[in-house]
Amino acid sequence: MKIGLVTLGCDKNTVDSERYLAQLVAHGAEPAAHLDEADVIVVNTCGFIDAAKRESLDAIVEAGRRKEGGSCRAVVAVGCLVQRHRAELEAELPEVDLFLGTSDIDALIPALQARGLVDEPDPLAEHPGVRVYTGDLPHVRYLKVSEGCDHGCAFCAIPLMRGRHRSFALADVVREAQLLELQGAREVNLVAQDLAHYGRDRRDGTGLAELLEALLAETGIPWLRMLYLYSAGITPRVLEVLAREPRLVKYLDVPIQHGSDAVLERMRRPERARTILERVARVRDAVPGIAIRTTCIVGFPGETEEDVRRLCDVLEEARFDRVGVFTFSPQEGTRAAALDDDVPELVKRDRLERVSELQRAISAERYESLAGRTALAIVDRRAPGGPVEGRLAAQADDIDGITLLEDAPAGAVPGAIVECLLEDVVNDYDLRARVTRVVDVPASAGRARGRALPVMAGAAGPGALSRGSFGR
Repeated sequence: MKIGLVTLGCDKNTVDSERYLAQLVAHGAEPAAHLDEADVIVVNTCGFIDAAKRESLDAIVEAGRRKEGGSCRAVVAVGCLVQRHRAELEAELPEVDLFLGTSDIDALIPALQARGLVDEPDPLAEHPGVRVYTGDLPHVRYLKVSEGCDHGCAFCAIPLMRGRHRSFALADVVREAQLLELQGAREVNLVAQDLAHYGRDRRDGTGLAELLEALLAETGIPWLRMLYLYSAGITPRVLEVLAREPRLVKYLDVPIQHGSDAVLERMRRPERARTILERVARVRDAVPGIAIRTTCIVGFPGETEEDVRRLCDVLEEARFDRVGVFTFSPQEGTRAAALDDDVPELVKRDRLERVSELQRAISAERYESLAGRTALAIVDRRAPGGPVEGRLAAQADDIDGITLLEDAPAGAVPGAIVECLLEDVVNDYDLRARVTRVVDVPASAGRARGRALPVMAGAAGPGALSRGSFGR
């Protein structure tokens, strides 16, 4: 049986999809190179904002058309949208054979076995953390360290879809990282709804700092990056480890969501503008040269022109390297959905453009200040006769632009770490640099640090992976 997998939404969904695919392959399935070849199409949905819901519904409907046309035998819808709206989806989409929410990941195989679509398991299925790669950069992987969220942000539906915060056991996270390394991972991005919350619920003395140190001690992965953590949880201990360890990428993704205290209060966010600025300054003092990314929402109910000016003031003072700006859309079941959505859509779009334009200028200024400096980059793509693409520590995969690497020697293969001289800014967020030397290259196939562990061969899955920085 050939499986076609479509993944929508955030990078945590990507991790879930890789786990689904590993389960299926361990039970005799084979990843399809294209949806046209698939016997079963699995759509991993996102239900975070309206645009994501529409994209998920479109993907399910398209899979249903393929089934009706005879090109596949079954359609399975899984993930966040199903978790929230399963009853409505079952009523409206009879062409879908199986609906599974985020809490039902272990039910996929039994359900397909009951339909005679998968075989008995291979012994590899007994090893936790095994995942089959589904993207186009096998050296860049994502590692989810917890599930759910305990924060009560008024606009966010994540707790409704993913439940309360649950940290995974440290040993399990480390083992999964080792498996990713054996599969060729050279950059591993740690993801969660709030990384800084890691370990608090387990009450065994482990936290984010201990997790980082364990990953450094038990793997040889050259780049470990932290994505999405609240500033309140960035402790001096975390900063000390981040500043000390060269394999920890000097980069943080810290959402502020706004800069007006009045809006932050209505959003039920824990920080206020002065606190945000103080914490950003503390991070930069502790880790010189660190890149900090954030996200903001404009058009939240009750937002005024003065609120937008205050947001711009915070962005001017904080000088974030990158900012993702999004317009508010009410989500069913959240506290914000009960508020009067009183900012017209045209006003929201205008405010988004104004804030984005301000940040473009700030980002360009910060990038231009790098010209003439030497930095490390990871090589992502190298096409015959084409440009060599890579990223600096300040550029997270898929969301922060690229660096074009000139004069790259033959050893600068995808996954290699190179030293380069930064030359200029190509556009708003891309850079150009000249490679001066290759620092570290991937190990040959089958070689890895530490003792051998079971490893499943990666496979490129069908369909584009879409990772949104806001839907985390």
